[in-house]
Amino acid sequence: MTTQPPLRADAQRNRERMLAAAERVFQAKGAGASLEDVAKEAGVGIGTLYRRFPTREELFAAVFSDKFLAFAERWRAREGELAPDKALRVYLVELIVQTNIYRDLAASVGTVLQSQTPGCDANARVAQQLLHSAKRAGLVRKEVSYDDIVVVITAVCLAAGQGANAKTRIRRLVDLFLGGILRPQAEAV
Repeated sequence: MTTQPPLRADAQRNRERMLAAAERVFQAKGAGASLEDVAKEAGVGIGTLYRRFPTREELFAAVFSDKFLAFAERWRAREGELAPDKALRVYLVELIVQTNIYRDLAASVGTVLQSQTPGCDANARVAQQLLHSAKRAGLVRKEVSYDDIVVVITAVCLAAGQGANAKTRIRRLVDLFLGGILRPQAEAV
């Protein structure tokens, strides 16, 4: 990610208003909500929104960046609490639950996770460390990569949907995925 010069105070306030507005609009209408609705809610023109966030996925990534930073920090604080295979499972379930907050976001989750915002980068480092630890312990197949994890996160988000049973379905789908990447001698998580 390239380092951007600091924003002017008014531009920073507009950015913060756009992110807060996006959060409200996506919560109310889902990830497919009109970006014009976001701009209107923020009190800015659509051109201002597009100059700051040229794509919908860049707006999603910016909205999630602080959440992902906090999520990654919580995981760094928990380092070593769980066995590597269990840590990977719990991490995946918690991340998917966190990213599954807006209706219709699932199709963009993979792009968001790899968008290189500070939060997405921090989250990727945690995921890569958990995957590395599980591999080093001989619990996960060597060929499994972070990109594979992102694909699975996206697939589970798409399949889980939302609603009362979403968390249970997420856990079950993560368990199915882990059953496929764990080495045969690894215990079930």
